[in-house]
Amino acid sequence: MARGEITARQVYQDDDILAFHDIRPQASVHFLIIPKQHVASLYDCDASHQGVLGKILSLAPTLAREQGMTDGFRTIVNTGRVGGQEVYHLHVHVLGGPEPLGRMIGPR
Repeated sequence: MARGEITARQVYQDDDILAFHDIRPQASVHFLIIPKQHVASLYDCDASHQGVLGKILSLAPTLAREQGMTDGFRTIVNTGRVGGQEVYHLHVHVLGGPEPLGRMIGPR
């Protein structure tokens, strides 16, 4: 998607990042923000990724508001097999909408 080879319902794009709607949404609004440079997972990040990670997180609230999330949203970064990562290109999920999302992880 970052190379433009797969079409997606785009939310935002600049030289460093791309944001697009998830193909399997888990909320009424669910989009992903990814770096265009390949990074397999958050586990692979170091200080050299600080700029793009900051850009992704600082842009998330603006994009969330533009997508109608006026009362909050959830951000998720699944990392590695145990963390539930299915696609090995770093991506930040942004989920929300008019209905509450509920708890992510309940009591054990």
